[in-house]
Amino acid sequence: MSTPAETTSGAETAPISAVERRLAELGLILPEVAAPVAAYVPAVITGSHVYTSGQLPFINGKLEATGKVSTGTEGASDEPTVSPEDARAYAAVCAINALAAIKSVIGDLDRITRIVKVVGFVSSDPAFTGQPGVINGASELLGQVFGDAGQHARSAVGVSVLPLDSPVEVELIAEFS
Repeated sequence: MSTPAETTSGAETAPISAVERRLAELGLILPEVAAPVAAYVPAVITGSHVYTSGQLPFINGKLEATGKVSTGTEGASDEPTVSPEDARAYAAVCAINALAAIKSVIGDLDRITRIVKVVGFVSSDPAFTGQPGVINGASELLGQVFGDAGQHARSAVGVSVLPLDSPVEVELIAEFS
């Protein structure tokens, strides 16, 4: 499996933010904003909040895995499956992609004062119930990067299918100054 560290960053003309330094300390680089796969924008501002669209785990512009998240012991599906551990790592990739979307509209991730909410969707085998553990990949990354400001409200929802047969999708609401 590829890791978020294998993502590439865009032009390095602006000074690096403290948030991006923390990502780098974790071996991660903020990627370019993922191109929308339908008729929407990656993020919008209203008041002092940024809402991201759902972000898929694109790494270097490619969806690294497809299929339902399963431990392999549920059901008898012949569809492709993704382990909960890999899906957890992909949820972290989704969070990094959401941060890139936020940066695209506020310019500097150091302006984020709080991650308010994370909504995570897990394409799940019908018997799989570990969605909270999968979305912990995004939540824990945000905590590592933002400290107390990364503590947030959250939903982790199992769904039958996601766009492009992605195993996970994550959206964020962030407050900024």
